[in-house]
Amino acid sequence: MLRQTAEKNAENLKKNVYPGRGIVLGVTPDGQKLVQVYWIMGRSENSRNRIFVEENGFVRTKAFDESKLTDPSLIIYYPLKAFGKYHIISNGDQTDTVYDYLKTGVSFEEALSTREFEPDAPNYTPRITGMMELGGKHAYALSILKTLDNNPETCVRYFYNYEKPINGFGHCIHTYAGDGEVLPSFTGEPYPMPIPDSIDAALEYYWELLNPENRVSLLVKTIDIKTGQVDIKIKNRHTK
Repeated sequence: MLRQTAEKNAENLKKNVYPGRGIVLGVTPDGQKLVQVYWIMGRSENSRNRIFVEENGFVRTKAFDESKLTDPSLIIYYPLKAFGKYHIISNGDQTDTVYDYLKTGVSFEEALSTREFEPDAPNYTPRITGMMELGGKHAYALSILKTLDNNPETCVRYFYNYEKPINGFGHCIHTYAGDGEVLPSFTGEPYPMPIPDSIDAALEYYWELLNPENRVSLLVKTIDIKTGQVDIKIKNRHTK
């Protein structure tokens, strides 16, 4: 039943022209590795003018053509950081917020209570964040910070904790429900998605699910549950 649900969700994601930025957290079919997936999409030239670059175990966004970069405020950031047993992934500079707060002993939830949705009226794009903690109570956690019915006067913060993952599956959350003149925010809970058996297979699988016109960059990170060894693979629309 779960496999059928996850495969149907994958089909729906493939049909979604513009889910925006997205996160998938899960575990490989053999139960040996935790998996983090993150993608970015873009409709404007500024949004599409980006690549992912790995820096010593972190990943940041970078302008592909620096001469065409107009507003870096919401598009240049670190989507992926880690320290010790904590592995953080997000669609904005709240990656840094969670990273800094965790280093002082403050929780994931408390860190995100200091942030809200992005100030990009009229969309008010949700901030989505995920965290994996090796040896922690929860295998992974997801969060979304969004408006209440697109009203910027209210920020609603949702947190989802997954104590025991199911081998071969993960949970997905993304910023938008679909395309539109005013982009509709993601609604409902994170939904189940398949997790392929290798990092390369996951990279190709999720890249092919994303709309070819709007996809920009994709990363997959695996974390060996026993050893903590990390592997990161990146696929960019633009390559030099």
